[in-house]
Amino acid sequence: MNHLLLIAVLAIATALGYKVISEVPSLLHTPLMSGMNALSGITVVGALVATAGAVSTGQRLLGFVAIVFATINVAAGFLVTHRMLRMFKGGGGEE
Repeated sequence: MNHLLLIAVLAIATALGYKVISEVPSLLHTPLMSGMNALSGITVVGALVATAGAVSTGQRLLGFVAIVFATINVAAGFLVTHRMLRMFKGGGGEE
C-alpha cells in the first residue's frame, strides 16, 4: 500500500477520533475507557499470532516485546478505569 495513503488514513483517523472523544460528556469517559480497554485486548491476540508465526529470533524477540507492551497497556487501562470508578463512588476510602 502507498505510504502516503497510510499517513493520510492515520491523520484522518486521529483527527476524527479526537473530535469524537472531545464531544463525549465527562460522565461517559469511564465506560468509554472500559470498553476501549477491552477492545485493546485484540492487540494482545494480534501480538500472540504474529509471534507464533515468527521465523527468526529477531522476529520472536520483537513479538515478545509487543506482547509485553500490549499486556501492560490493557492492564494499566483497567487500573486507571477502576480508579476513576472509585472516584465516582464517593467516600474516598482506599480498598
